[in-house]
Amino acid sequence: MSKIQITQRHDLSIDEARNRLVEFDQTLQKYGARLDWRGQRATIKGIGVSGEVVIHNKDVIVELKLGLLAKAAGVDPKRLRGSIERRLTAAFTSAEG
Repeated sequence: MSKIQITQRHDLSIDEARNRLVEFDQTLQKYGARLDWRGQRATIKGIGVSGEVVIHNKDVIVELKLGLLAKAAGVDPKRLRGSIERRLTAAFTSAEG
């Protein structure tokens, strides 16, 4: 099982940071996963993937666990990490700029 952890800094309110993750959630849905929010914490559930997103006052932490199905489907953890980092950077940079 592969594990990915990404931390994205921000200077936003918790609510605004969560709003910036809407597009990330939409992207996850294209791949059969989704965010299930409970306050400032969301679980990630999908076929072959699980994890969570936690919004703190100054950062957002995304943790993903890729299971055997993700590996069998050819998901490359390094490429996935890079893709998530780019999406989060774009979302939070445009929000603060």
